[in-house]
Amino acid sequence: MSKLWALYSREMLEAVRSYKLIWIPVVFIILGIMQPLVTFYMADILAASSNVPAGFMDSYEMPGAAAVMAQALGQYGTIGILILTLGTMNSLAGERSSGTAELLMARPVSPVSIVVAKWAANFTVLVIALVLGVAGAAYYTVQLMGSLAWGTVAAASGLYALWLLCAVSLTLLFSAWLRGPAAAGFALLLAAGMSLAHSLLPSRTAWLPAALPGMSAGLLAEGSVTGGPMISAVLLIVACIAGASLLIRRNKLPN
Repeated sequence: MSKLWALYSREMLEAVRSYKLIWIPVVFIILGIMQPLVTFYMADILAASSNVPAGFMDSYEMPGAAAVMAQALGQYGTIGILILTLGTMNSLAGERSSGTAELLMARPVSPVSIVVAKWAANFTVLVIALVLGVAGAAYYTVQLMGSLAWGTVAAASGLYALWLLCAVSLTLLFSAWLRGPAAAGFALLLAAGMSLAHSLLPSRTAWLPAALPGMSAGLLAEGSVTGGPMISAVLLIVACIAGASLLIRRNKLPN
């Protein structure tokens, strides 16, 4: 356990030195507060536009606080995933390209410990970024739109965090096999593929982790969840950690 903690501390120190612990939360905060602000001032923006059809503003209704919060979380399903994959793509690929992986493997440290430490560090960055982003979004939503059920917001954010963690875990898996940009690309393609499959066949793919964003929005609106996507997400994360641990033994970059 002490070796794992030492590796985790090393990864967190690297996150600070590379400013990843700063710029990722900053982006998440900006994404979070933009949605309630844009929604609140949308009527003024549309009124100032010369292309709005006559009578359109009469039918415009301000969304409720829960709907705005769901939209704010939805920002993390696109730009948020991109930011996280870019921040994770060199976690193992960078170690292999610099030769650090060989030095680590020469020590009495198991590949599982190396991967788990990197996964935990990226998970920590994700949690910090998401908590700050959701806090900013919730604050402005409450100030501009109305009250929120904080327990529901926390649960919905947890579901979204699980989906984002799937993307991070996929990036870590591919990072143990490919170069950084390729790892990010494959992880994004796989996440997008799951999302596309769920949007085209929602009833048949309701168990996929890609159902978590929709479940998060549904929780804010209706308060209902199912366990299938959460179970498959946990299994996917465990499989990614196990796969990366096996692949890290082959620490040479592909030709």
